[in-house]
Amino acid sequence: MQKYNFKQIEKKWQNEWELKKLFNVKPEKSKKKYYVLEMFPYPSGKLHMGHVRNYTLGDVIARFKHSNGFNVLHPMGWDSFGLPAENAARENKVHPKEWTIKNIDTMKAQLKKMGFSYDWNREFSTSNKNYYYHEQKIFLEFYKKGLVYKKSTYVNWDPAEKCVLANEQVIDGKGWRSGVNVERKLMSQWFLKITRYAEVLDKSLKELKCWPEQVKTMQKNWIGKSKGLKINFSSDNKEKNIEVFTTRPDTLFGASFIALASEHSISKEYAKKNKEVKSFIKKCKENLNLKEEEFEKLEKIGIKLPFNVIHPITKQKIPVYIANFIIMEYGSGAIFGCPAHDQRDFDFAKKYNLNIKQVIKSSENIVLDKAYIGDGKLINSDFLNGLNVKEAKERISKFLIEKKQAKTEIIYRLKDWSISRQRYWGCPIPIMYLKNGTAVPATEKDLPIVLPEDIDFSKNQNPLQDHPKWKYTKYSKTGEEVLRETETFDTFFESSWYFARFCSPNSESIIDKKESKYWLPVDQYIGGIEHAILHLLYSRFFTRALYDCGLLNIKEPFDNLLTQGMVCHKTFKDEKNNWITPDDFNEKKSKEKLLIGKSEKMSKSKKNVVDPDLILNKFGADTARLFMLSDSPPEKDLEWTETGINGAYKYLNKLWGLITKNLNILVKKKKIKKILKKRMNLFQLLIKLFIM
Repeated sequence: MQKYNFKQIEKKWQNEWELKKLFNVKPEKSKKKYYVLEMFPYPSGKLHMGHVRNYTLGDVIARFKHSNGFNVLHPMGWDSFGLPAENAARENKVHPKEWTIKNIDTMKAQLKKMGFSYDWNREFSTSNKNYYYHEQKIFLEFYKKGLVYKKSTYVNWDPAEKCVLANEQVIDGKGWRSGVNVERKLMSQWFLKITRYAEVLDKSLKELKCWPEQVKTMQKNWIGKSKGLKINFSSDNKEKNIEVFTTRPDTLFGASFIALASEHSISKEYAKKNKEVKSFIKKCKENLNLKEEEFEKLEKIGIKLPFNVIHPITKQKIPVYIANFIIMEYGSGAIFGCPAHDQRDFDFAKKYNLNIKQVIKSSENIVLDKAYIGDGKLINSDFLNGLNVKEAKERISKFLIEKKQAKTEIIYRLKDWSISRQRYWGCPIPIMYLKNGTAVPATEKDLPIVLPEDIDFSKNQNPLQDHPKWKYTKYSKTGEEVLRETETFDTFFESSWYFARFCSPNSESIIDKKESKYWLPVDQYIGGIEHAILHLLYSRFFTRALYDCGLLNIKEPFDNLLTQGMVCHKTFKDEKNNWITPDDFNEKKSKEKLLIGKSEKMSKSKKNVVDPDLILNKFGADTARLFMLSDSPPEKDLEWTETGINGAYKYLNKLWGLITKNLNILVKKKKIKKILKKRMNLFQLLIKLFIM
């Protein structure tokens, strides 16, 4: 039986494809288009098997659609800005640009060796000025639309990366990349008004028929739409009315106190004239630096203000407190406390000996020793008695609205996106500061604002801040000397619109309207579920905003979404509890006592990675790709095993032997003859054979 000589055969046909530019495409009205896209990689040095799986899935779809007569766009590029390159520059005394280009060259060579069907004519790097020039123009368009603003606020500060993180980039109180506990820090930042699109981003999720339900649920929960009432409480001094947002108006008869956030306007007013209040508010602000879970565990404390509010129905007086567990970012920054049915309110009421009035009947508790948060019938609630919670909400809402004591209100958990980052290796924000400190947007004549290359990384801070020349320039509108913004964009800014730039990567306009109209939306998008509330949500927002700016003709970027599973491998440790590679384990297992850990996602930090080059050199691209397709469903995790890759290799050789042995018979069959004429390699032939 003839052995499959992958080194000779794969190289031959890959060269043939490249020579004939088989995968380079342009719009053809006579053909139906199909746009396949995998989330493009960060050029970190080498591909890992997770990349190989992701790109194999995309390649199979692209080739299948191509074989069925579609005009297939299948591009590749590089998400090349970011902190790892800057850290590498500091550690290895190499410029981030040089480090990035070197890594791109390495990874591109690996991708070509894998034989993926990419249109390399469309390749770009987000760190190339020709790309981020258009990104700066997008920012200016957003600025014109009122989608950009700057404010001082408490932000998520990663002390390891010395950089601000968006809310979506904080996972369980830790930086999404560093894994270090995030701090809260007061800083002036540039924001995008993603909240302006909160309603449409939430509502349109139901239109994404071919998205995984898990992703849609994650986005829906993150957007966090809440419908409730904003109730007006008048005060007994007839001066300080307080508006309270609540999603539980059914518990209004159980209200025993009002609690204000430390940043509420009334809190600030009393802080000016009362030292005790001022000191308490200062302590509250310090608590804002805590992680979310630590904040929730804080002892619930407050300080009473010298006035009461009037209950809108019973007309009873209710005391008002500034409390440390209320935040200004949610609702109106004020709540009514119903201790019997909210645990935080319960703890607060116990501490300050406030009334705890049960208004929802439970079968379990006669005397409450903790808050009851379950369902039940209303009690002690006047005209609501006997109603269930849903009925009570409707009845009291209608009553208060008719009496003009409340109005319907919708709020969202989603917050505006902080896009300022305190680092060099990113797209410069096109903002300039006049001598009086006023921020003004750059004009198109000022663009592109290009990063300087003569950078000093000796100080542990953003080197743009100390650059002797770059940060000083002249404003094209007036000719006066101004200061450039020294912060750069969050890298998710680049990846939120790259799919559109692939339609016309060399266009002088931001997005060529004719090309984008033909190619967009992306028909099949492939990537990890970890980006559900990061990249995927941001891309949806960008698409809506670009549509409103007249730059795109679509409102959703991706028709079909596949979130592929992880590639996993056993972990190994030596006698000193250090992570070791699978190869090290095989070498040391007879000499030392080694620990075999659980199978986890392949990670460089845990050293359980498999170098794709080793697999390509030993087994070839066809084997690697077949194993990625055959061992597990695409959406499930794939366990990497030596037996699995060996099995795929043996199967290919058997099939190759069968085909070559019976070639004369096979070529007589019309379909097979057509396949061979197209000069496809074994991997392609297998796909064809399986789907026919």
